[in-house]
Amino acid sequence: MKKNNLLLLIFCFLPLVVSCESVKYKLPKKNLILERNDGTQITVRAEIAAKEEERNWGFMQRKNIPEGTGMLFVFEKEQVLNFWMKNTPTPLSIAYIDKKGIITDLHDMTPFSLASVTSTRSVCYALEVPQGWYEKNNIKAGDKLLLSSLK
Repeated sequence: MKKNNLLLLIFCFLPLVVSCESVKYKLPKKNLILERNDGTQITVRAEIAAKEEERNWGFMQRKNIPEGTGMLFVFEKEQVLNFWMKNTPTPLSIAYIDKKGIITDLHDMTPFSLASVTSTRSVCYALEVPQGWYEKNNIKAGDKLLLSSLK
């Protein structure tokens, strides 16, 4: 009977342990506004990763990232950024964004890949969303993140 109780305990609590590990940090969320060159806008609900440990963890272990959501990585100074997909099972697209809010690069990223995805110039922000979201919403390099939506 004790063995059955142990198995029952494991099966009851295992989902809690797995779900806790998939979201390591409780990040603040903001509705970010992206503006296309034609002036039209779209909102994405993004978690804000501003601390180094939050940026390093990112979307690792996350199996479900709903459409219309993402994660904004905020850096203290402009720099060439490199991202990879280590321990990240969900396909993502990334936008690199300069200090003025201009999207400089858009890239698709492959789950679990250790290959670096590098910005073409110095930027302050990176916005990850489910793969294909930028294309579906007609967001291109040259469009902008309204920095006022960060406040």
